[in-house]
Amino acid sequence: CGSGLRVGIGVGFKHLETFTFGDDVFIGDYAYLQGRFDGACAIGSRTWIGPQAYFDARALTLGADVGWGPGAKVLGSAHLEQPADRPLIANDLVIKPVTVEDGADIGVGAVLLPGITIGRGAIVGAGAVVSRDVEPMAVVAGVPAKFQRWREGHTPA
Repeated sequence: CGSGLRVGIGVGFKHLETFTFGDDVFIGDYAYLQGRFDGACAIGSRTWIGPQAYFDARALTLGADVGWGPGAKVLGSAHLEQPADRPLIANDLVIKPVTVEDGADIGVGAVLLPGITIGRGAIVGAGAVVSRDVEPMAVVAGVPAKFQRWREGHTPA
């Protein structure tokens, strides 16, 4: 754990031993960060996590200077659909890593689905559901999230 970690009231952790925190991380009130006994979650320096955020943090990496809006969620696992004759909840769980690169911003109430990467400096709009990787410096929004534009001042290569 880095220096300057600030944790709000009512924050919950599961498998805290699997987490690493950089310097000056903030975690807002009533956020819940669910690790896994065999997983890993790394949260970079100066990352801000809003109140009531939910992390399925079984294989999650947040870079430095990430903004995570209130109520935003990340899902890092999903149940297999097969066999179809069993309830979905009874099928095996597959862990898919999620990465949010340095300087990205995740909007209020957004949802990141398993296995995606949010590129450096990207912006995910409020309420978006991200089911595909997001390019660095891109702005995405909607359900499902779609490319809207490049951040002002960015010229794609």
